[in-house]
This record gives sequence, structure tokens and C-alpha cells, in this order.
Amino acid sequence: MKVLLISANRFTVPYAVYPLGLDYVAAALSCRHTVRISDMNDMGDAGELGEIIRDFSPEIIGLSLRNVDNTDSSDPMGFIAQYREITDFIRSVSSSPIVLGGSGFTIFPGEIMKALDADYGIIGEGERMALLLDCLENKGDFSDVPGLILRGGDSRIPPPLEESLTLPRLSGMPHRGYYLKNGGMLNLQTKRGCACKCIYCTYPHIEGRKLRLLPPEKAAEAALRLEKAGAKYFFVTDAAFNSHYEHSAQVARAFQKAGLSIPWGAFFIPTSPPEGYYECLTRGGLRHAEFGTESLSDTVLSAYGKPFRASHVFAAHRAAVKAGVHAAHYFLPGGPGENHGTVKETLSLIDKLDKSVLFFFCGMRIYPHTRLCEIALAEGQIRKDQKLLEPVYYHSDKISTEEILRQVREKAEGRINWLIGAGGEESAEILRRMYAKGYTGPLWEYLLR
Repeated sequence: MKVLLISANRFTVPYAVYPLGLDYVAAALSCRHTVRISDMNDMGDAGELGEIIRDFSPEIIGLSLRNVDNTDSSDPMGFIAQYREITDFIRSVSSSPIVLGGSGFTIFPGEIMKALDADYGIIGEGERMALLLDCLENKGDFSDVPGLILRGGDSRIPPPLEESLTLPRLSGMPHRGYYLKNGGMLNLQTKRGCACKCIYCTYPHIEGRKLRLLPPEKAAEAALRLEKAGAKYFFVTDAAFNSHYEHSAQVARAFQKAGLSIPWGAFFIPTSPPEGYYECLTRGGLRHAEFGTESLSDTVLSAYGKPFRASHVFAAHRAAVKAGVHAAHYFLPGGPGENHGTVKETLSLIDKLDKSVLFFFCGMRIYPHTRLCEIALAEGQIRKDQKLLEPVYYHSDKISTEEILRQVREKAEGRINWLIGAGGEESAEILRRMYAKGYTGPLWEYLLR
């Protein structure tokens, strides 16, 4: 079959994120089907998508929905209306069935199927689309496809794929040129799954709690392919790169042994690392460590379900900075357990995180299938029948979001390394200008103070 896979995401603040998931889907399909990927970020307008559809004449069209909103309570934006415009346009130029998938879709499958009036949806990992195509070709039983949802059908969360991780397809992917021209960044995944119990996180729902590890030598092979494809930088998209310390260190050693020459970054849990851990990673090319710190109050960290405390944050920070890594910390004040005292505690300790960039996202996005959703329901912040597809945020009843923002802004005055949210369109425009001049990577290290 001729299959067109479309990345629907057009949100590029602070920078565009390469749609790695579709490369995995393409790899799963391309042995038996003719696959083409198109990216809405790489198109001038919908007319270009129409030309692609008319030229390729796909028999089925997959639409990947990476996000449903920007998860920023200071400037909330929902994306479902944009996605509806895309599906309406596809319907106007093609009668081929539309299949929805992606991490955003997996969180709200029933609601999004209804909102976009799609024919099929794949909940969970998109590689299962191969099973759907088999059913369509052979007139098989749809019940044999785990995670499949039909128009008007019930959504059932399937178990994660049992197979070992494979390498994504990179050849014949012209859309990657957009990302190479705008920051030079592509993505790489070394594991799936997350065993942490953070109350707000959707990763365990999307990927499962069991860690599935890519063999280190395969990770190095994937990294070299990115370098050969023209990447100047890559970001490891694991839920947390250091959720398995030994495996992540082996990956870094494999990068070094393979002769990888481009730098990379990853997201980290700020737990106390083994001796020499970050030195090992820097020898393998690590340049940026983004820590999901959230708070420096042990009371709040406990309420958030975090597997670390403030002392561990400082240990992780010191180790990374000592190894020469650029460090950033993400804070999420205003959730369960937050009050005037805990905010004061975090802000009084935060200067210990020297030589770092600090991102503040005030207000927790409430997603279904999370402990936070249960807490918000018990506290009466949401109703049992309330729809959460459009952004809904949890707010502590002990301190208002406005008061938290006031205190953060007061503390941040005059410090360019403190950002509320992702920095907004102003920061995105600065990045675009720097990329146009040849800079690569996330670039937030230029804010370090």
C-alpha cells in the first residue's frame, strides 16, 4: 500500500522538534509498503500538502499528533482546532482513510477521534500500524490489532510493544532538511518506558513502566547515522536518559568508541549520580543536561511523587557542572503540597544552582490516567464528567498562581537565565535569528550566569 505519514505539529516555541516517532513507524511499514513522510513545519501552506497528496495518491494517510497543547499555564494554547483544519483539508482532496496516532492522541484517543472524525486510531506505539495495514489488505479481524480504535468505538489501552527497540528509518526523509536548517537538531531514543511515579506524568501511560533498552552499540549506530544525515546536534528523547545509570553510561561509551563527533543533550532525573558518571557522558559528547527538578522543597517533591529530594538535586547539579556540562533546571510550582512556605524555601535555595538556566512553568496540566487527575477530582478542581482535552491546570488552594508568579518574577529581575515558561515568541525569534547565522543546538547555554 502507499502510505503517507504526516507530522501535524506546528508548534516551534522555543524551537522545532524533529518528529522521530514517524521514523519508527516508517521503519515498521517500509519493508512491505511504500511510505512517504510529510511535515507541516516543512510546508508553506495547506496547498503544498494538497500537491503532495495528489502527486503521491496515498491509499491511507496517517496523522501523528505529538501534543494536544503547549502545557504552559502562563500562555495556554490548545492545538485540536489546528489539527481539525488539517483533517478537513485532507478530506477535501482525498477519500483515503485517515489513521490518527502519536503521544498526544494516546492520551485522549476517544475525544480526538470524535473531534477529528478519523477512520482509525492507533493508541500507544505507532509501529502497530503495520498490523492495521495487514488487516485492511487481507480483510482480517480488527480485534487482532492491539490499541486500534475505530470511528465511534471504545478506546482500550494496549500493553507496550514486547519487541526490542529497533532503529528508525532515515533514508528518503526530505522533511529532515527543515530541522537541519533550523538549529541542526535531530532526535535519538535509547530506551522506552518510565518506572517513576510522578503524579502528573503521562510517559508511563504512553510507553509503559518497564524500561526497554536499545543495545548501546545500536544507539551508537543510530547516532552516527544522524551525523551522516547532516545533524549538528541531537537530543535524546528518553523520558529520562539516566533512569538506568549503567545503560546510559554504556551508551556514552559506545558513542565515544564509535567516534561520534557531534554534541548532544538529554533530559535527566536529578538523582545523585555514580562517581564519574557525567565525566563519562561528556567524553561521549554530552553538552546539555536538562533536569526535571520541579521544586527544592522536600515537602513538595514528596507530594509530586519524585524519587529524589533537594540534596540529590544539588549533588546532580554539582556533578554535571564539574564535568563541564551546561545545566538547566525545570521548575513546576503550584502543584499539590505547594504553599507560601514551600515557594519561599525553593526560592531561597535556588541560588545554589549556579551556572544554570532556570525554566519556570507555574501550574500543572491535568491529564487523564495520572495520579494528579485523581487528586484534582477528589479536591473538586475538576468534575468526573469534565473534558480535559482543552488545557486544564491544577492550582494549589494554599497559594495562587498569580502570587507564585509575582515572587518568581521578583526574584528573577535582572537575571536573563530565569525564564517563565519556554520564553515565549520573543525567545523563539532570537533563536531563529541565531540559527540563521549558523548556530546549532538548543542554545540556552548563552543565558548562563
